[in-house]
Amino acid sequence: MAGAPTSRNWRGPWPKTPGRIFGTAFVRLYQLTLSGFIGNSCRHFPTCSEYAYEAIARHGLWAGGWMGLFRVVRCGPGGTHGVDPVPDTLDERLKWWTPWRYWPLSRQKGGHE
Repeated sequence: MAGAPTSRNWRGPWPKTPGRIFGTAFVRLYQLTLSGFIGNSCRHFPTCSEYAYEAIARHGLWAGGWMGLFRVVRCGPGGTHGVDPVPDTLDERLKWWTPWRYWPLSRQKGGHE
């Protein structure tokens, strides 16, 4: 099939910085190895690994890594579920020295309050 997607991950444009390449490669490695053993049990769309890949690609290793980690924690028993896209832009209050502020992003439309 011509034009068929070759990856389930986000295919939009993103800066290819070393941190982003490392982070997305780490997520992809997980998807190709451990994901098959854990099973398809994510309660969100996109899945937690797809979310982490896109968050790192769009917002960098630090911000995207925290967003991905918090998303995995929210996916556990008693956690959230449903459609939870990565925000297009991040609020000005999100600074590198306050990673705990990335926690509530999925409850807000577009990452804004």
